[in-house]
Amino acid sequence: MHIGRTVFSQLMDFIPAQEFRSAVKRYHGNRRVRRFSCWEQFLCMAFAQLTYRESLRDIETCLRSLGSKLYHCGIRSRVARSTLADANEQRPWEIYQDLALSLINRARTLYRDEKELHELESALYAFDSTMIELCLRLFPWARAAGHVKTSAAVKLHTLLDLQAKIPTFIRVSAADVHDMLVLDELVYEAGAFYVLDRGYTNFTRLKRIDISKAFFVIRAKHGLRFVRLYSHPVNKATGVTVDQTVRLTVWRTHEAYPDHLRRIKFHDKAHDRTLVFLTNNFLLDACTIAGLYRSRWHIELFFKWIKQHLRIKAFYGTSPNAVKTQIWIAVSIYVLVAIVKKELRLEQSLYTILQILSVTLFEKAPIDQILTDSHYQTEDSTSINQLSLFTF
Repeated sequence: MHIGRTVFSQLMDFIPAQEFRSAVKRYHGNRRVRRFSCWEQFLCMAFAQLTYRESLRDIETCLRSLGSKLYHCGIRSRVARSTLADANEQRPWEIYQDLALSLINRARTLYRDEKELHELESALYAFDSTMIELCLRLFPWARAAGHVKTSAAVKLHTLLDLQAKIPTFIRVSAADVHDMLVLDELVYEAGAFYVLDRGYTNFTRLKRIDISKAFFVIRAKHGLRFVRLYSHPVNKATGVTVDQTVRLTVWRTHEAYPDHLRRIKFHDKAHDRTLVFLTNNFLLDACTIAGLYRSRWHIELFFKWIKQHLRIKAFYGTSPNAVKTQIWIAVSIYVLVAIVKKELRLEQSLYTILQILSVTLFEKAPIDQILTDSHYQTEDSTSINQLSLFTF
């Protein structure tokens, strides 16, 4: 029998310890803390994510049942529900944001060669948001906007690297925060492509992308008023029916975006619908532009996947700090497992790896053996209706 370290300890070795300590020091996370450090808080929350714990009491009960195994995993303090609740409410959530961003940078490097659009040398991103519904009585600060005043939710604004399937920017906000305001926080990468849904149509903000020497592809709203300047030849067999150079005619939109735009009309035969796109890129062929917008669907898959497989729909605390802490730790675990999959060259899907880890965390065996042993192979129950990521 293997008498080495537990799988959980080996998994935590992939966490960049120096970056974590720097983040704790930067935000004074352990100031006036005599026991239960930020690292122990992270380990408890990581355990909760990996084993699908339902509540703080659930976390406390399961961890206490492990006895001396906790000490060797790095949890030296007595785990109490109140202690973990206080830590989630008071320790700066930015610590775990910085940890997640550090892991994201590492994962993007590892997955840099995994490109679906091989002819596109530039980076490709999609920006969108999703709602996570909450109880208004417990989360009054997250009151939803609009006519529905009796509900609450948080928004998860995400910029997804479509070639690596890794989120590069995440912002958690109350439901009444407009998506456009978060769009202003993005720092655009020169030469990169940003794919947006038509809900983000704001020509002042699109012009900011253009000024940054980046490119956008956005679905046009109905009733857009413009004048056609040039028409370019198209191959209708590809589905592209119109490729035009246009100029906006309404005074306010023309003032916001005075330059020329490219307007592409594409007929989707599979669903018998016509889509119209706007872009500031005049070099790629129209069919490729349509393909870039089609790849935006990956961010919808990402949202659905994390809601189904990470603990971000039921929260262990009710304060904004506790909610953000839990979401950023969930993102960290998601990216961490993606890194493990790549570095250990595993064939399994991310879903399968998570399922194996959930029942083997405290076994004492090499992690690569645990994840590759045929005895632990599981059939992905989502093979038909479930969405999967990292199945290259």
